[in-house]
Formats: sequence, structure tokens, C-alpha cells
Amino acid sequence: MLKSIQLTSTDFRGLLTPRFFKNFLPFPATNQSYYEVGTPDFELPDITNGRRVHLRDYRGKQPVLLAFTRIFTEKQYCPLCFPHIVQLNEQYEKFQELGIEVLMITSTDDRQSKIVVRDLGLKLPLLSDSECKVFRAYRVGQALGAPLPAQFLLDIQGKLRYKHLFSFLEPNAPTELLLEKAQNLAEAKTPVGG
Repeated sequence: MLKSIQLTSTDFRGLLTPRFFKNFLPFPATNQSYYEVGTPDFELPDITNGRRVHLRDYRGKQPVLLAFTRIFTEKQYCPLCFPHIVQLNEQYEKFQELGIEVLMITSTDDRQSKIVVRDLGLKLPLLSDSECKVFRAYRVGQALGAPLPAQFLLDIQGKLRYKHLFSFLEPNAPTELLLEKAQNLAEAKTPVGG
């Protein structure tokens, strides 16, 4: 029941923000990061755990899955991203067992993000990028009020091993595929890109 309530709220007051209008015009994803190359560093608040996260702190310690997601407000979720958020949260322990940290990045502000964490019972870290600086640094694109979703799997050195950018055919990389790529990375098999 919670899932349908979250997706169908008629309270649109939270949409009328500078962030919504700044992200309204559609721009496609233009990320051209290369496999085996490092990705942009960032620092964001982790709303789930009440700390600040520096991406560079994982380098040399742990691989990371960056899961950029599309949430308009604490009451309006992208219908294409909502199931992906729920699936990643449900599979969070499996990623952790593989030694992979999942960092979900949203453009909602701290207040909205706290409500998202509470309402969805998020276990994985939800990072708030309300100014969309990290979304823009990773060039994931935007449309109709929010940045587009994307996923980036980084190895222990912070180098890109897999990326998925939004498309209408496949808005998010399937969770099963992300787990497979994470498993390959954990087993140190041949490059997991593509």
C-alpha cells in the first residue's frame, strides 16, 4: 500500500522549487567516462546514517555502486525509478556480502530525503545532492524537473568498471545485472564493462 500512496500523491506543493525549474528542460545523458578510469570525486550528506560521505574515502578500501535516482519530492517518485529504489534496498545486503557499498544519490533536499528514508525504510545510504552538482559532474542528464537516473560501478581503486545511463528502453540497469557485475568484480574476473 505504501508504494502506491507514494507514487500517486496529489500534493504537488513540493515541486515548485528552483531545483525543479532548473532541471525542467530535457538534456540527455552525455557521460563519456571510460572504463578503467577514475570518476569525479564528491562529498555529500548521507541522510540514512547521519554522516558525510567522501567518495575518495572508499578508494583502496571498497568497490562502490553509485545509483543516481530520480525522486521529485518526498511525495512524488519517478514511476520508472521507484521499483529500482525498492529493489536496490531489498538487495543491499547481497551487495554488502560481495564487499560492494551502494550509494544512492537523490536530488531531494535533506528534509525531503529524511522522509524518503523513513517512508521506504531505506537501509542503504541515501545521499542528498539538492544542488545537483554531482548529477551534473557525472553528466547523467535531466528532464521535467529532476536529473535522470544512472548507475556506475567503481572498483576498489575508484575506476569505472560498468555504467548504465538512462534510456527509454531501459531507464535503470536491472538489479540482477548490477549484482552480476558486482559478483564479477568481487571475484576479480575479467573487466565487467559493457
